[in-house]
Amino acid sequence: MMVIKRRKTRQVRIGAVKIGGNAPVSIQSMAKTDTADVDATVRQIKALEREGCEIIRVAVKDMFSARALSKIKAGINIPLVADIHFHFQLALEAIARGVDGLRLNPGNIYRYRELKQVVKAARKRKIPIRVGVNSGSVREPESRRAGESKSQADWMIKSALDYIRILEGLDFYNIIVSLKSSDVMVTVDSYRKMAGLCNYPFHLGVTAAGLPEQARIKSAIGIGGLLLRGIGDTVRVSLTGNPREEVKTARQILQSLGARYFEPEIIACPTCGRTQVDVVKIAQEVKKRLNNRQCSLNGKKPLRVAIMGCMVNGPGEARDADIGLAAGKKSGAVFIKGKRIRRVREEEMVDELLKEINRIVI
Repeated sequence: MMVIKRRKTRQVRIGAVKIGGNAPVSIQSMAKTDTADVDATVRQIKALEREGCEIIRVAVKDMFSARALSKIKAGINIPLVADIHFHFQLALEAIARGVDGLRLNPGNIYRYRELKQVVKAARKRKIPIRVGVNSGSVREPESRRAGESKSQADWMIKSALDYIRILEGLDFYNIIVSLKSSDVMVTVDSYRKMAGLCNYPFHLGVTAAGLPEQARIKSAIGIGGLLLRGIGDTVRVSLTGNPREEVKTARQILQSLGARYFEPEIIACPTCGRTQVDVVKIAQEVKKRLNNRQCSLNGKKPLRVAIMGCMVNGPGEARDADIGLAAGKKSGAVFIKGKRIRRVREEEMVDELLKEINRIVI
């Protein structure tokens, strides 16, 4: 697999998780509960932890939410980031309550005297600030109202750079940057241009991407396209629905690019009129019985299992996989690391594949 050359950035920490530099691309999500409801919020975050979430963000809309943060943090195992809008006092309270990071929106928290207080408190606690620009809340400058022509991406970049200059002017460099739009092309253009203008790590995402079916595709194209360019250090898939699906999708995006490995990779043919075994049933049963085990042959890359339904591509794919099945008429050949070991009947295929997987994996 081709190795993607990552953009060089500063490295910051959100709790124990390293962001940027040579750290792995991390996975984030956002709780969708009322933050003031500690029990519900902790339950949801714990479920996300089990799914593989590594950093969690919560909305801090008022002082009730802010004051709940210390209890939430005490009940979870991953770093907690406070999402702050409009009121800088909420950021100060969140810091006092022990959060591991802040997200500030340049569109609604921008007064110098307010930022100065937040920066002072964040520096004392050694926590990072994400400069989180969203296309829907970019503050319109006078030059834009006067008719200055810039693309939406350029206005987002300007908003981020102006904010960064304020933070740097306050001798603060513990910064992460995000430039999110619901438009995939605007998102990609923003990050791509910004990559040459600063060396801060990037939090990637396509914001308000929509319902899961649409959001997965938009996120895979936007986040995946940027990661292929070596751009991106931490990701959040934004979808309207269960946040566990955000984490699952993020894992799938990272694994498809070889950026992270989480579970065995099942390669299966799409089937056609040549197929004479139930490939769909076999592949689903193998996946179910592997149950997302982090199988590998070398402790790093995931086990690759090929389940192919005919003799066109079947033998080649089966040979290239760690373990493969090339099926014919109601039977098939089992391959291990390119070597054909035996032929099995259709009703034996799942059991025989699992038997060999259990024998050779770490």
